[in-house]
Amino acid sequence: MPRGDKSSYTDKQKRQAEHIEEGYEKRGTPKGEAEARAWATVNKETGGGKKSGSGRGKAVDTSPSKKGGKLGGRASAARSAAERSASARKGAATRKRNAAKK
Repeated sequence: MPRGDKSSYTDKQKRQAEHIEEGYEKRGTPKGEAEARAWATVNKETGGGKKSGSGRGKAVDTSPSKKGGKLGGRASAARSAAERSASARKGAATRKRNAAKK
């Protein structure tokens, strides 16, 4: 089996990697880098591709996923109270305007 072959991964692991990759791309990470990071995350969480045999399973480690969630919100925290308040007012006005259209 050549390096980079994904045949030993389960369907669930493949879906996880695809979902993680989409998240990275949404945040502006290049396609190749996003794919590499996604598979690294899946490998870290699940211990790589699944091998056959009794008793070879491992517990899932969700710490890489949690790390991403903890990092979120830094941009908001770095803004001043006035900037956050102005943004909230703008959002409320937009929601009100959109609700009036319906």
